[in-house]
Amino acid sequence: MAHIAYFRVSAKDQSVEAQRHAMAGDGIRFDKEFTDRGVSGAVPARDRPGFSELLKYAREGDTLHVYAVDRLSRDALDVQSTVRELIKRGAAVEVRGLGTIARGAGELILAVLAQIADMERGRIAERTAAGRDRARSIGKHLGRPASITGERAVNALKALASGGKVAHVAGQFGISRQALLRLRDSDAKHAQEARKLAAR
Repeated sequence: MAHIAYFRVSAKDQSVEAQRHAMAGDGIRFDKEFTDRGVSGAVPARDRPGFSELLKYAREGDTLHVYAVDRLSRDALDVQSTVRELIKRGAAVEVRGLGTIARGAGELILAVLAQIADMERGRIAERTAAGRDRARSIGKHLGRPASITGERAVNALKALASGGKVAHVAGQFGISRQALLRLRDSDAKHAQEARKLAAR
């Protein structure tokens, strides 16, 4: 009988420490932890590396602890099928603040919560699309700026100007080829504008 923790964050640079700290504050000592970093809640649970390992590990009498329903999934059907599979194996599922999910009423409560999470995901997508449309309608540019500035940018441009290959220079300065090309094009545009002003 093991207490298993599952943590998930959508971006690789995010930390699971907030989830771990909150769950540890409940006084539970976890025997095993599984984590998925940089994995969206839209990816089915069984297709995630960490959760896939968890499914292989979980056995009868174990309890899986998660910080919130949306850590399992943001898709209502996926949440329900994942929890049902664990319950069939004889494992319990404990969602922080909700208690243990069991057959019957517990499954019904989870289904409602999962449906709410699913609806919220749809609303976030709608709000994001509406925000983009609004920005475009007032002429705002939504493009991504180059991710290199200051002295690094100057040195990268010098390396290119002295014959460095784009892929090599990008690797040397730890940026993507696309970011380096955006920087180069932006610099060329500014230089052209400066020459025009000087010629006046």
